[in-house]
Amino acid sequence: MLGLRARAARLPCPYSPAPSSSPATSLSGFARQGPLLAAAAVAGPPALSASPSARPFSVAWGSAMRPAGLPRPSTRVLCTAAAGSAPREGKEVLVQHLLVGEKDARLLVDLEKCIASGADLSDLAVEHSLCPSKQNGGMLGWVRRGQMVPEFEEAAFSAPLKKVVRCKTKFGWHLVQVLSERDQCTLEDIGPEELHAKMQDPSFIQEAQLIDVREPDEVERASLPGFKVLPLRQFGTWGPVMTDEFNPEKDTYVLCHHGMRSMQVAKWLQSQGFRKIYNVAGGIHAYSVKADSSIPTY
Repeated sequence: MLGLRARAARLPCPYSPAPSSSPATSLSGFARQGPLLAAAAVAGPPALSASPSARPFSVAWGSAMRPAGLPRPSTRVLCTAAAGSAPREGKEVLVQHLLVGEKDARLLVDLEKCIASGADLSDLAVEHSLCPSKQNGGMLGWVRRGQMVPEFEEAAFSAPLKKVVRCKTKFGWHLVQVLSERDQCTLEDIGPEELHAKMQDPSFIQEAQLIDVREPDEVERASLPGFKVLPLRQFGTWGPVMTDEFNPEKDTYVLCHHGMRSMQVAKWLQSQGFRKIYNVAGGIHAYSVKADSSIPTY
């Protein structure tokens, strides 16, 4: 895989989502759609399913899945190098690609000619790419440094926006196109003691976005003030409208019982473009044991 060099037993692709024409309505399988880290395969939770972009995917552009609202690239200038381009430090890029075999140089040249003549990379990926991402028109979603093999990363983080560049990895030849870029989203754990200290400030509860993903019966047993309850099992209801209800630019804190479900949702929020997300380590159980014994345990 692009992001799993030591275990690449199949065709490379950091994402392998099944095509869908509607926003994600469950969280199962999300980890398989998220990028795999190159240094260590940090597998995400198996209970999430969502598009890796900041907006729901659609199939409005033929057979290729695109982030809704993102215009079809109008610039199809081919280049084989991107010297002098900004390194995009601290950025994430929205990438699509096409993969052909190492010995398919003639096919690669023909595809380059097609793109130079106005063909779209995503349409060509569906027909010719060897990567499982062909199901989504070669769309890999938002990626950051450290998630891809070096050659692909160099191409993705130096290519001018919308231009198609060529690079070679051990998997074969890639045609790579960066559709957009954004500041990198961050996800951190926050300890229960630190959260408790913040909770003592009334302005924190008013200004921060606090989300509890436990089920209603759990919340009845123990809860923290200011947290909006969004049960994980009801993701199909609140997931598609998350960016309408919450501001991706604000700090967001996610809580559950022991910190596992909240991490799943936190990773999903990161994929949706939320700028800074905090997962409450150990959940409300750790909060009760380490920070506030007045909160019941269960």
